[in-house]
Amino acid sequence: MLLPRSQSWKPTHGAVWWAAIGTLWLASVGSVSGHVAVWHPGMYCLNGTSGRDDPNTNQIVNPLFQLNESDWWFHHVDKCDEFPPAPGDFLELPANGAFTVELAVNRAFTTLSYNGMNAGIYPDGQNRISLSQGRDGKSACISEPNIHTQSQSMASGTAFAISYTSDLTSVTKENLVVFTVLYNTPWQRLATYSVPNLPACPEPEGCICAVSSPGVGYLMGKKTLPTSPSLPRLTSSSTRCGEPNMYMEGFKCRVTGSTGNASVSQGVPPVWCEDDPDQCVKGAKQMVYWNQLEGNNVFVSGVDNAGSPKAPSYNEKMGFKNGAQTCV
Repeated sequence: MLLPRSQSWKPTHGAVWWAAIGTLWLASVGSVSGHVAVWHPGMYCLNGTSGRDDPNTNQIVNPLFQLNESDWWFHHVDKCDEFPPAPGDFLELPANGAFTVELAVNRAFTTLSYNGMNAGIYPDGQNRISLSQGRDGKSACISEPNIHTQSQSMASGTAFAISYTSDLTSVTKENLVVFTVLYNTPWQRLATYSVPNLPACPEPEGCICAVSSPGVGYLMGKKTLPTSPSLPRLTSSSTRCGEPNMYMEGFKCRVTGSTGNASVSQGVPPVWCEDDPDQCVKGAKQMVYWNQLEGNNVFVSGVDNAGSPKAPSYNEKMGFKNGAQTCV
């Protein structure tokens, strides 16, 4: 059983037992490579679809590719949308503040399992100095963990969206609006997102939130690539890091603190606007849905300014600024 976050953990016989089990589990799987999901008690599919507490689940990390909309929407393909969080568990969004979640290839590598004994700096539980190229020494893509990028500066970004309904079946593309974006993610396990002046959610059931990431990073040519100000500028090489898929997972959420009064507008699909910022969608935007059998809202072709095949991302190329989306 997980301890309340307000309580400090002290080594006990039970905790030592959990640590031993976690260590044995890690030894049994050896090196770990896999896709990454966002983990929080307020998420759907926290325990997979087993119907019991499962500290080793990774069901939600499976990417979504070439699926019918009824299957990719909130990860219904494996019934993850049918396993809501426990009553009272919400992803809390402090209006005009920030919240932190964990990114990992398996719940075992978060603080939600084994009292956090296997949680590391990176999503695969490791505390390496930095992530580097694939183990084969040839691939320029980072394969452990599989985060679809060559470097932090090229990670495609992640976004959270909110729908002001408490019923998952009432969520639509239009009422699920992006409210925060974090450039250059996924990367490390801990990720902190800024929250705009959102209004309060329906009580006591709260809102429905979702997180998304386009699961591909492209690099071609030898041009200088744009990065966040805090990251070095890099030159690209001829590589595509991953299948052009996407990720989507759901949460029960609520806005806390001094909430806003203005309602959130309906979202419209973002568009590629790297060459002309005036063409970027202003105001509330939908999440990116692409490369599915149906239900796509983003279509790209050709190459970007770095000479790479265009791929949607949560950054300025699609009109998303970093941080809280104050224009929702």
